[in-house]
Formats: sequence, structure tokens, C-alpha cells
Amino acid sequence: MDGREGQRKALIVANDEYAQEGLRRLSSAAADADALGRVLGDAEIGGFDVHVVRNEPAHVISSHIEDLFSEARRDDVLLLHFSCHGLKSESGELFFAAHNTRPNRLGSTAVPADFVQRCMRSSRSRSIVLLLDCCYGGAFSQGVAVRAAGDVNVLDSFPSAGLGGGRGRTVITASSAMEYAFEGDQLADEQSRAPSVFTAALVDGLSSGEADRDEDGWVSLNELYDYVFDRVRARNPNQTPSRDVEMQGELYLARSRRRRIRPLPIPADLRVAITDGNMFTRLGAVTELRSRLASDNLPVATGAYEALREIARDDIAYVADAAAAAMRDVEICVEPRDLDLGAHPEVVRLFGPPLARACTPRASDDWIMVTETADGISVSAEPADAGTRRGTLILTGPTGEVALPVQARARVAEPPPEAEAAVPAPRSPRATPLPAEAADPPASTKPTAGRFRWWLAAGLALCAIFLIYLNWPGGQYELLAWKEEATGWRVYRRPWDPFIVGSFVVLAGALGAVATGWRGRLALSAAAASALFLVVDGSIFLLSGVAAADRTAWILTVTVAAAVTVAATTAARPTGRPTRRVHAPAAGLLLAGGALAVAHICVGLYGVTWLEVSRGFGMLGPLMVVALTWLALSTGDPPTRAFLACAAGTYVLLSVLDNAETWANDLHSAFVLGMTGYALVLAGLALGVARPDRVRH
Repeated sequence: MDGREGQRKALIVANDEYAQEGLRRLSSAAADADALGRVLGDAEIGGFDVHVVRNEPAHVISSHIEDLFSEARRDDVLLLHFSCHGLKSESGELFFAAHNTRPNRLGSTAVPADFVQRCMRSSRSRSIVLLLDCCYGGAFSQGVAVRAAGDVNVLDSFPSAGLGGGRGRTVITASSAMEYAFEGDQLADEQSRAPSVFTAALVDGLSSGEADRDEDGWVSLNELYDYVFDRVRARNPNQTPSRDVEMQGELYLARSRRRRIRPLPIPADLRVAITDGNMFTRLGAVTELRSRLASDNLPVATGAYEALREIARDDIAYVADAAAAAMRDVEICVEPRDLDLGAHPEVVRLFGPPLARACTPRASDDWIMVTETADGISVSAEPADAGTRRGTLILTGPTGEVALPVQARARVAEPPPEAEAAVPAPRSPRATPLPAEAADPPASTKPTAGRFRWWLAAGLALCAIFLIYLNWPGGQYELLAWKEEATGWRVYRRPWDPFIVGSFVVLAGALGAVATGWRGRLALSAAAASALFLVVDGSIFLLSGVAAADRTAWILTVTVAAAVTVAATTAARPTGRPTRRVHAPAAGLLLAGGALAVAHICVGLYGVTWLEVSRGFGMLGPLMVVALTWLALSTGDPPTRAFLACAAGTYVLLSVLDNAETWANDLHSAFVLGMTGYALVLAGLALGVARPDRVRH
């Protein structure tokens, strides 16, 4: 980790159960060992070979300690952590309590701090770190024996020559010599469930990278101590961590994901253009900076971002707005936006240019497990006994920070089927069932998002059923869809017409809305697009006066479909930002297809066209096709783009179904023009959506 060839070994000694009744159980010790062992053993953070010794007698612990130090080589980095009771003899000597420790027989049943000190002195390792999370831990750095008057000089107690001429050693303790170490909000000799204040600060600083105060990608011992000191004192002013350092040079204990991307200054000519008196010259500079944001060279992109932020803050509104729009290209964009953790991990995917994806994840709680993978950020939850836990996953990058809500419910194991027929055995206190409110939370405590999805699906399904009722075709040539009195043009409802098909798509989308993640959003997209189709066609019929006797049905259809469109779109939460330049070939296909779609409504039968019959409102259909598709192609936010692309595709397919009626009415030219136009639109949509993300410049 620090550039040498030695191994990195960590020994964690944790004692939370004691045979002697006078020593109370330390609930934090188990959590300390698990949390610290996990972060030290993480190859991406500590990279240590971790060995945990828990609830062993004193002689076993001493044997492991001696093995750690005696078998080390010069370039090895050794770390020893104690999480246990610290006991002082009548003469003031410090001992570490083991499972078999008897307070009146410390010499034979506990681990003497003096023994640990001798092992450290005799080790060939040049880099030794000792972490003490116990009462009276600070006494170790005072030469182990606390004298009645005055303090022992630290450096005299640990002469560097005694460490074999090596780099040195560091002792960091949870408290000073005459203080108590704390577990959560309680003294260390009382019960608690969470890791101790000291170890929790160690784990948080290493796992989140916040201890890397200079953000150089490494956590040094000095940085770690400063971070732990501030965190512990903030949580409990009565506890003061202390340290004793005798080390030449800097020892880096862990890697950090918090490495700062230092901006590279922009070229001199670009800097001159930014300050030019000509507004259009400055706009040209914004365009160039926008293109630099997409660079794979993160320092270059960061330098461009800083320059754009300066322009957005200081320039006139027209130029500042252009700079702000460019900055939105690299906003942090993730999918999904909220996490409902079950038995399997969820993967948070980052989208956009490299600068937007250069994020560091940090969990608000220890039970949220975060791992960076090639596909994104894998998030899982530690098993819980009961209830629902809620937390936050925070993603921090050069361009900002986003917080994703996380929730996880306890997974309750199902009893085996044969257990019901078996004769119940006497239950121990451990087997006593949990209270109902702890074992299975009432409906009012279940996740809001899940409850909302069910309510949403139910509401949309009821609306869809009503739309199906309003647009039911009946028998052949039984019900009119619309009729124009002057020309005699009329269309009867049929089982395959887009009105009834669109209503059934709304129903299918409503039922699919209960799904989480992208599946639920695409279902909502299909429902919203189908309802929008009914709104547009129904509005055309009403505005052009061809609704005939079905005017009331069309008014209800438009009203209910509009409500479905708004509800489904709002629930899917498309942002529409940032934007991107529409791919030129895709734009060409879209515009050509849109032109043909407009042309097909201008083809006449006996000198009369649909454009005339609809009093010009028939243009709304092709224009909506082009508008929806263009929005999908120009949206830079990938989840929003997927939502709009699905909506545009659904709308086009319903338009294709609507155009099929022209063939049956002998409008063959209109049929060919319409089908060709919609095919070009779909081709442009597929081509544009499949294009890799590029910022607009």
C-alpha cells in the first residue's frame, strides 16, 4: 500500500463474553471485530490479511500476538486491535481482559500490556500500528505503568532503537489514561448493540474515505487519527482519543475512494475568449468548454466544469444560461433513484459522460453494504431480525451529490412444513416469538413506495377498465367511432381499432406499474402513451365536430385518458434534463417520416381529405408523433430517454394501427405514405436511442 513489498497483516482481538461475573458483557466488541475486519480486509481499502480472535483465553490470545510480531519481516505492516475490557492492577499496570480473566488474578488470566510492548520491540517489522478500544487504553502510551505522580515521557518509554532500527510504531487509543471508553451512548462496561464510538469512527473514516482529508487517494495514520479524534469528540466530549507516534515518514493505512480530481487549467486562448467583450466570442468559448466536458481526461473535464461554473455565476444572463445548460450535461444521473432491497443486491448504474460517472459512494448506515463493480455500484443489506430499516446511499462527484433513499425489510424464514405436525418442544427464552409489531410490521410501517405502486396500479386499472367500456366496439357495424355529416365519411368501431387496443394497453401498463425499477417505468410509459393517443384522437373528433352521437363517450374518454397520462408520467418521474444533440441521421429519418405522415392525411378520396374533414386538427396526430420522438432523442438523462422512447414507440404503433383503416377505405396511397412515414420514424427512434451518450455542443 505504501510502495513496499511486505505483507499487510492485521490481528483483531475481541472479547465480548467473560466467564467472570464481575466483568460485564461488551456487546460492541463483536460489532467492532466484524466492522473493522471487513474494512481492513477489503482489497480496495485496507488490503490486510485479517485474523480475528474472539472470546479466547489469555494464553491463546498471547500466542496469536507473539506469532504476529515474531514471524514478521522488515517490510511487513502489522496492525493489532484490541476491543475488550482494559483492567489496571493495584500498582497501575494495564492488562487486556480475556474470556477467562479474573480481576484478582490478572497476571495469569489476562494479557499484560507489557507483554504486547515486548513483542512490538522484538519484531523485525518496521511499521506497527496498535489500536486500543478499551478502558484505560491511554495508559499504554504512558509506559504501561501509571505512576502516582507525574507522566512518563512517551518517547523515553518507547525508544526507536528498541524496535530494531525500523520505521517505527503508532499507538492510537480510544480514551486517555483516566477516561472510560464509550459504546454508543453508554459506558464501555454496559450493554450496547452498535460498534463503539471509537471503532465506529475508524470504520467510517476508512470505508467512506472521509479520513482522507487531503483527498490524495490514501488514508495516512495522521489523517485517520485526526478524523477519529474529531468524530469521537463530537459524539462524546467526555472521551478523548490519544496517540503516541514514533515513526519516520508517512504510513498509509488504506486506500480511499475519495480521491480528488484536480482541475487542469484551460488553455490560455480559451481563457482569453471567456473574458472577451464580444458576447458571441464568449458563447463560442462555452461551446468549446462543453465539448471538453465529455473528455475521458477527468482533470481536463473538471477544469472545463470549473470555468463554466464561473461563467454561469458572473456573465450576462444569455451567456450564463448557456453555461448552466452545459453544466447540466454532467449532472449525476443514476438508475434506479430509490432502492428497495430484498434478498438480492441492487445495482445502481451511473450514466452520462465520464465526469458525471466519477462518483464516490457512501452509505449512511453500517447495514448498507456498498461494492463498486464493473456494472455499477452493488448495494445490499445485512440481514435483520425484524422491522424495516431506512437509510441513504450518497453519491458524491466533482459535479455534485445525490442521495438515494434505501430501505430493507427483514427476511423471515418460513418454518418447515413438518414442523406443524410435530409435537412442540419446550421453548427456551431464545426461542420466544417476537411481538407481532417487531416480527411483522403493520401495514402502516411498510414501505411507502411499495404501497404507492399498488395504489397507483389499482387507480390506473380502474381507469383502463372504464376506457375499455367507453370504447368497446360492439358487433360489426354496430357502433360509430365518428361521422362527418357533410361528406358522409364515417368509421365504425372494430375489435382491432386503436381506441380499444389503446385502452387494453393502458390496462396492461397499469398492471405492470407494480414492478420496481425500469420494468415499472416502461409499463407506465406504455400506459401514458396509449392514454395520450386517446386524448389526441378524441380531441380531434370533438374539435372537428365529427364525434356524432358518441360525443359524451369521447368527452369522458379524453378526460379519463388525460388523467391517466398525467398520473403515469408523474409516477415515472422523467426529468427531461440534461439535453443532448439529436443524432443527425436519426433526425433526418424522423423529419422525413413526419413529412410522409403529414402527407398521408392530405391524400383525398373523391376530392375530400382527412385534413379537410377534421378542419385541420388532423395534423395533431403526426405532429405528436414527431414531438414525442424528438423529445426521446434529445433527452440526455438515460432513464427519461427510455421512458420517452417507449412512449414514442407505443404512440407510433397505435398510429400504424389507425392508418390501417385507410386501406380498407380504398385510400391506398395514403396507406403507403403513412406506413412508410411511421417506419422511418421508428427507424430514427431506434438509431438515435442506441447512440452512445454524447454531450450537446
